[in-house]
Amino acid sequence: MALRIALFGQAAFGKDVLVRLLDAGHRMVGVYVPPDEGRPDPLAAEAAARGLPLLRHRRFRRGGVALPERVAEHRALGAELNVLAFVTTILPTEIVDAPRHRSLCFHPSLLPRFRGGSALAWQIILGERESGVTVFQPDAGADTGPILVQKRGVEIRDTDSAGSLYFERLYPLGVEAIVEAVAAVAAGTARFVPQDESRATAQGLATDAVARIDWTREARDLDRLIRGCDPQPGAHAVLRREKLRLFDGRLLPGAAGAPPGSVLGLEDGRLVLAARGGRLGIGRLRLGEGKKLAAAEAGLEAGLRLE
Repeated sequence: MALRIALFGQAAFGKDVLVRLLDAGHRMVGVYVPPDEGRPDPLAAEAAARGLPLLRHRRFRRGGVALPERVAEHRALGAELNVLAFVTTILPTEIVDAPRHRSLCFHPSLLPRFRGGSALAWQIILGERESGVTVFQPDAGADTGPILVQKRGVEIRDTDSAGSLYFERLYPLGVEAIVEAVAAVAAGTARFVPQDESRATAQGLATDAVARIDWTREARDLDRLIRGCDPQPGAHAVLRREKLRLFDGRLLPGAAGAPPGSVLGLEDGRLVLAARGGRLGIGRLRLGEGKKLAAAEAGLEAGLRLE
């Protein structure tokens, strides 16, 4: 059975979900995409090209209260199901619970572990070995609702960044999980399983404060921090009173032989930094508000020490 769906999402992930749900025969009665900040959003462009109702709002609540005009606008669409495809805006319950089948929401972790908006980052920072995706029915909590579809078995590699983990493996798996979940709702076979609260974890956002490099920490911990904060917000040390953000990190073999934070030179195109108990290889850097540079182009000489 085809469903009348209101899709909330953004970027290429939202676009791919839109295309797959349309190909499955569902009708999009509204596509909600945040206003553009810089480049045009792929989901918004696809919806516009197909002549679908496109709704672009920055917020749906003010002071924690639902904006009545947003609630009325959504109600007028007559959606039978909301699909939340990587939504970063908090939607009010007056919208989340309004359709006959309520809402389905995508999350890039194996809930109830790693709830929150920085699930990708924290899985790497904390050394998790397995990842996956979850589609659940949101409730009043933060990623706490019952689970409909969960896909496991994604290895987190020692070279993964938050970006590579998402784009290379969780992204395609997530699209499939959403399509499968919507199909189950449409067929009347959906079975929601409550989350096991005894296994729940929530770490909060990976802010700039979290991303600050403390050179007293072990090299393995700093490697995970650098990879977990790549691409956002970028783990950072201080060079010449400016933040130096480090990307494309690797834990290298061998002893440092110098104080933590010292620049040891270049090795296979990577900037090598001394750390406690090991060495870190950095592929790209950004100083202050400048552009990202390949390590070989950054001009950091051996002997410099990052704060």
